Amino acid sequence: MTPDSVVTIFQSAIKLILILTMVTLIPALMVGLLVSMFQAATQINEMTLSFIPKLLITLLTLMFAGPWMLRMILEYTSGLIHDIPYVIG
Repeated sequence: MTPDSVVTIFQSAIKLILILTMVTLIPALMVGLLVSMFQAATQINEMTLSFIPKLLITLLTLMFAGPWMLRMILEYTSGLIHDIPYVIG
């Protein structure tokens, strides 16, 4: 196992992690921004008003993007397992 192969595996893992986390974080951030603008406009400072919509949009995102996310993880893992003989020797 060469240092180049380790770096390549690490880079692809970090790339996959970033993609999968951004799929759930970006919608939650957008809803949080919209709720914050609503709270600033109406001067309502209720903590649950910002928490509940973000929680709901995160759950909806996981429901719709979950199969795609699982497929990405499985493809990456099966690729790692498939490449074991090439990485070792």
